Amino acid sequence: MTKLIVGLGNPGDEHKEDRHNAGFWFVDALAKQLNTRFETEKRFHGKVAKGKWGGEDLFLLKPSTYMNLSGQAVGALCRFHKITPQDVLVVQDELDLKPGTARIKLGGGTGGHNGLKDIQAHLSTPEYWRLRLGIGHPRDLTAEGARPMDVADYVLRRPLQAEQKQIEASIENGLQILSLFLKGDTQAAMLELHSKTN
Repeated sequence: MTKLIVGLGNPGDEHKEDRHNAGFWFVDALAKQLNTRFETEKRFHGKVAKGKWGGEDLFLLKPSTYMNLSGQAVGALCRFHKITPQDVLVVQDELDLKPGTARIKLGGGTGGHNGLKDIQAHLSTPEYWRLRLGIGHPRDLTAEGARPMDVADYVLRRPLQAEQKQIEASIENGLQILSLFLKGDTQAAMLELHSKTN
């Protein structure tokens, strides 16, 4: 069973509403659902919440390093609690999916996502689960012939109101399939999630 769910984002109020913080939004919503709170834990380089799911401990983690150093927090918590990479679910923003779309998979490439690159380096494997929340790509918003917004600027900005609603819907869809996913029925969880979004 998955024992750790990591939400990726950047710390600080100035980043709270950035597209890059979609992973934080997911674990915040899950902590609320589990009636647990995040506490700062310096040894894990982040904020940790602990809940129960099916009688088992479930840790939620928000790294307090910046995105490109997320692996420090994930590696430290996994080593301390003896959590294997296959028992980790990382929730991330995904440029290559449209807002409102969510996908779940085990392993694979990083797609240039610096948070995933660092986690892979600290876990010494790409074989951990990812829940990818679509935020769209700046080229999708660019008028023909115009130069698209820089990706770094795009992810560090607040989504448009319509996009925000779509991202919130994909977070809700992700939360709805968690019970299947956490009990190990990953195929059913994937099918259900992927059928909810195009």
